[in-house]
Amino acid sequence: MRLASLYSGGKDSSFSLYLAEQSGHDVPYVVNIRAENNGSWIFHTPNQNAVPVLAELMGKRLVQGITNGSEDDDMAALRRTLEGLDIDGVVTGAVHSDYQWDRMNIVCGDLGLKVVSPLWRKDQDMILNEMMDSGINAMIIGVYAEGFDESWLGRIIDRNTFKELKELNRKYGISVMGEGGEYESLTIDSPMQKRPLTIVSEKKEWRNMAGTMDVQVK
Repeated sequence: MRLASLYSGGKDSSFSLYLAEQSGHDVPYVVNIRAENNGSWIFHTPNQNAVPVLAELMGKRLVQGITNGSEDDDMAALRRTLEGLDIDGVVTGAVHSDYQWDRMNIVCGDLGLKVVSPLWRKDQDMILNEMMDSGINAMIIGVYAEGFDESWLGRIIDRNTFKELKELNRKYGISVMGEGGEYESLTIDSPMQKRPLTIVSEKKEWRNMAGTMDVQVK
């Protein structure tokens, strides 16, 4: 099928795009919904300035929409952005969130588009292992749950990080994929990119046991 990939720049959307192409689908578009106020009910919002650079590095056409961050406008923005694209369906990086799954299926159903979700309901340890095996290299850019501290910001998700995430899962019940919003990531490199993302500058902010890292990239 000819598909558009919902793309945030995070590890899940990168891996789902990679798996869709490995399955033989043509994915010429990446679709990104940017929130005006950096908050959204449905979409990943940190470091959205990296998405155009990542799209260019992958040789994809970027199609962007804008939402005010409310649930209704998130869905309306997705519908507006997908309308008119010459595609058969949409790739999503959904793993376990029924909320996101339901709303994306509503919009795509209204538009007559199929939903392709290669990660849906799969074992999260297995997904993270397969993601690392594929060559996708992602950095943690936000942490929002008990057990994390400022040292996690900027950490690459590798085998050692995976072991520590599993330990946090054992102690605090976090999702190793960050599916409950425990952490956010940014793709640095993948087999689809002609070169790794270059981080030009970074700024970390830590407040009330949660932290974010804003980066400028090229």
